[in-house]
Amino acid sequence: MADPLEFLAGQVPAVKAKQGPPLERWHPPLSGDIDIRVAADGRWYHEGGQIKRETLVALFASILRREEDGEYYLVTPVEKWRIQVELHPLVVTDMNREGDTLVARLNTGREVAIDSAHALFLEPEVGDVAGVRLAHGLSALLTRPAWYRLVESAEERDSILQVCSAGTWFPLQ
Repeated sequence: MADPLEFLAGQVPAVKAKQGPPLERWHPPLSGDIDIRVAADGRWYHEGGQIKRETLVALFASILRREEDGEYYLVTPVEKWRIQVELHPLVVTDMNREGDTLVARLNTGREVAIDSAHALFLEPEVGDVAGVRLAHGLSALLTRPAWYRLVESAEERDSILQVCSAGTWFPLQ
């Protein structure tokens, strides 16, 4: 039998990496559960073994969404598979400033500008380290190096440590 991960990957039409597939238009019925788990550190596993091919992880992340039931699904035009996510499905590996905007680099290689639509939040489960809200109900937690880079660009405002990105202030405490 063919590798189920390769089969699922083959169901996704090619799209531009920056845009991502049109998940908001795909509403297939639930196909079931697939033994994929995203660990709290952002590593992806299939049937207990780590998925080491970065391109496969990036592809799966591009078709991942969190629905109103709080569950995470890999969605294609014809299939919808529930997966397990321990904390957040993605991680921010680096944070840079481009002009007045902070840009987060995800573990998938994608970059996201921090703004009101992609807001920073504090995650109490890991000592209030920052995370980033993403499209399709997803989120990404900052790694320790990314968190330190973010804090370096912070300033005290109204007695609270904050960062500004794209004209929006985000508290870091």
